[in-house]
Amino acid sequence: MSETLAPVRPGRLIINGEAVDAVSGATFTTVNPATEEPITTVAEAGAEDVDRAVRAARAALEGPWAKLKPIDRSRVLWKLGDLVLAHADELARLETLDNGKPIFESRFVDIDMVARCFHYFSGWATKLTGDTTAVNPGWFTYTLREPVGVVGAIIPWNFPMIMVGWKVAPALAAGNTIVVKPAELTPLTAIRIAELALEAGIPPGVFNVVPGKGRVAGEALVRHPRVDKLSFTGSTEVGQHLMRTAAETLKKITLELGGKSPNIVFADADLEAALRGATAGIFYGKGEVCAAGSRLLVEKPIYDEFVVKLAERAKKMQPSDPLDPKSRLGSLVSKAQLDKVMGYVETGVKEGAQLVAGGQRQPVNGKGAFMQATVLAGVDNRMRVAQEEIFGPVLAVIPFDGVDDAVAKANDVMYGLASGVWTRDLRKAHTVAKRLAAGTVWVNMYNFYDPGMPFGGVKGSGFGRDLGEACLQEYTQVKSVWLNLE
Repeated sequence: MSETLAPVRPGRLIINGEAVDAVSGATFTTVNPATEEPITTVAEAGAEDVDRAVRAARAALEGPWAKLKPIDRSRVLWKLGDLVLAHADELARLETLDNGKPIFESRFVDIDMVARCFHYFSGWATKLTGDTTAVNPGWFTYTLREPVGVVGAIIPWNFPMIMVGWKVAPALAAGNTIVVKPAELTPLTAIRIAELALEAGIPPGVFNVVPGKGRVAGEALVRHPRVDKLSFTGSTEVGQHLMRTAAETLKKITLELGGKSPNIVFADADLEAALRGATAGIFYGKGEVCAAGSRLLVEKPIYDEFVVKLAERAKKMQPSDPLDPKSRLGSLVSKAQLDKVMGYVETGVKEGAQLVAGGQRQPVNGKGAFMQATVLAGVDNRMRVAQEEIFGPVLAVIPFDGVDDAVAKANDVMYGLASGVWTRDLRKAHTVAKRLAAGTVWVNMYNFYDPGMPFGGVKGSGFGRDLGEACLQEYTQVKSVWLNLE
């Protein structure tokens, strides 16, 4: 296992432009899941700390941030994107230490996405406009598009750094202020990016970070009466709880929740491309990806051949040191998550699925939450491994017979986050894409994202959108103004 090159300094709360300890003095230890060793200590926010952060955000919203010209807001957001790139190696290392994902992904995928979010949304700061409406010749009637106010963002442990970009960039571009509650398992990059935001010139109080337990700091953020909007990415169960709780203060809320995304391979597809896409669709990010193509639907005429080739590819993906630049399968985020995923593998086999690759824990140097890339064949769509979100490197391969059967099986889950279609027939591709109950459909590709393209789900995968122009509707509200000229 690669040695940590330098010690990581303790993480602190970022409130009103200052790195501070929790009022209670409480801290927690964040652990490297690949080595099972402590990385550093982090201040643990309580309800009083969340209140301090919200008050700071409210003061900034009504003070210096509101007075900043949109073009100046644009400049500081662009600069923050530049600073993310300038500190790419540092941020990538923190992300990999905290999460266990391969340094290749942290450095060359996640960093780029975070920076592009701040660069892309910086352009929107000057382009959020209202309209004039002809109601009466003697009146002047128009609308203003205004920030919602103080945003509370609760982000998950699988993509902590990317989620900062997805949520902070549009919220600030629209003129809001924000309080971010990162996952307790992975708080380090959110804290560091908030420090870089101050260096970029974003005023104190605009971007606050309160790491801590979800049931304490997260709950306080959801219940706080001065928080106007919540943006949450995480499990469907927690999303349901947040929605019920947010109703008490009538908060605007966006939920990007779980998924059990179908990746559909038709017999007329480019099979080599589909094999690569199916492999990346589930094993990228160790399968700890909301939109992972965890259900692979393969048309019956090619099913057996495809499963054999897929199993061969999976067996070649060996868990390895996440800090090794050649690693493509790192450690799951925790031993608890590993236990959960292994439990699903056992359940799948008991239900009748065939284990054709992986299915075992595989520590690296005797440590870590590592497991093999796993493929289950002969899966029926009603099995638990086909219906429930596993959130690990486990692929359920399901046969189908024709377009109607593929669509029926694809939609026969509670989720509707993403999906994939592999075919050379463009008419079929468009037809199937329209019929799939999913917020995103990738055709002859999988797991691609861009700040300009909206992302979000339907059904049990939530509502509202991150990214793209569409997400700015979530961070703004419309005011109607009537002026009598007579």
